[in-house]
Amino acid sequence: MYVKNQNSTLPEDPNTIIWKYLDLSKFLDLLLSRKLFLSRSDKFEDQYEGTFSEPTFEEIKRLSENNPEFLSYYKSHREKVVVSSWHINEYESFAMWQIFTQNSEGLAIQSTIGRLQKALEVEQDTQQYIGEVNYIDYKKEYIPFEDTFFPFLFKRKSFQYEREVRVLSDLSDQQIKINDGIKIDIDINQLIEKIYIHPKSENWYKKLVIELVSKLGFDFEIEKSDLESDILI
Repeated sequence: MYVKNQNSTLPEDPNTIIWKYLDLSKFLDLLLSRKLFLSRSDKFEDQYEGTFSEPTFEEIKRLSENNPEFLSYYKSHREKVVVSSWHINEYESFAMWQIFTQNSEGLAIQSTIGRLQKALEVEQDTQQYIGEVNYIDYKKEYIPFEDTFFPFLFKRKSFQYEREVRVLSDLSDQQIKINDGIKIDIDINQLIEKIYIHPKSENWYKKLVIELVSKLGFDFEIEKSDLESDILI
């Protein structure tokens, strides 16, 4: 279930639009299972994921001189935190289509911060926090560590284009086996406001998605992205 974290920041407007770009297989898995996948944080491609900036690391090392378990905790903690990433943007992002979907058979889920919060209420076994990612210079800027989620709410400036907001769960106290991640219950109808089909997709693909969604008992608004629409001149 969603739990507010006073140490994380979010846009004040609950109607702030967020997106998730994914391929058809992951989209169908979401609908069939009615569960949202959260990936283990140390499985992301970015090796800095869940780590600290240099100024913070130096401080942690000093604090660990007489307490080595303090440093070991932060090293192992990444395996216990799971993440679902979303993109904040009022409009579609051409870059996100390019990065997160393959070929021309991807989709984008449009939702809002408020919808995501409410959609998480059906999950009863684990708690979820939502926070906006901060982009900093890891060589110069400090990441606070009084909140165990802080390392997962900071990324390097080179990822600033992602404009990421994250669903986070800390499973340290849960007797749950975590391989690549976990799936949590989600209210699909609350989560999804609209579906966009890849801008380079063929008409048959849009018809296929509409038919599949309908057969699964959903009636989301579905339209093809107009990023590749014909020019007017």
